[in-house]
Amino acid sequence: MNKFRYYFVNGITLYRMMVAPLLVFLIFSRQLDLFKWLFGFSFFTDVLDGWLARKYKVASKLGARLDSIADDLTIVAGITGVIVLKPDFFKQEMALIVFLLILFLIQTILAFIRYGKISSFHTYAAKLSALFQGFFLILLFFLHEPVYILFYTAVFVTTVDLIEEIILVLLLPEWETNVKSLYWVMKRKKNAGTTVDYKQQSQ
Repeated sequence: MNKFRYYFVNGITLYRMMVAPLLVFLIFSRQLDLFKWLFGFSFFTDVLDGWLARKYKVASKLGARLDSIADDLTIVAGITGVIVLKPDFFKQEMALIVFLLILFLIQTILAFIRYGKISSFHTYAAKLSALFQGFFLILLFFLHEPVYILFYTAVFVTTVDLIEEIILVLLLPEWETNVKSLYWVMKRKKNAGTTVDYKQQSQ
């Protein structure tokens, strides 16, 4: 593993972690212009560090954990921005937003009980939901009116993702990263069971 590339990719992730408190400060100090550009850049770096990690084969368990923490902090900053800067939209859609937060808390609490730390599955659904969340939130802060079709799509995809992750926490006894999907896990378990049965029959 190339150490420079490894530290560079993780450095991008650490940037997202460190800039999250600054984003919250900019929200409460009403510096919307600086906030929305830095917020958009944070989501860009989320896509960038994942792509670089795969391209240069420097993915690691530590990097996956840091990435999950950075993602959560960025989303917290985004939701804070919605509450403070877009109060009318938040009040209108509060039920859906609170619903997603409850699902997220359930998944996080279960992961801590199961693994002693937050999960870092990085499923296909998680990547897709992050993409929709990012696009919606960025456009929300840059445009005068919310893009509702994008919001409801993000809610749907995020709901599917969180339910899938809750099931994964209940299914997987040990912490794992880069879990593609629930289907992939079930297929792996089925193949493992088939292998065990074959060995028993051979004996």
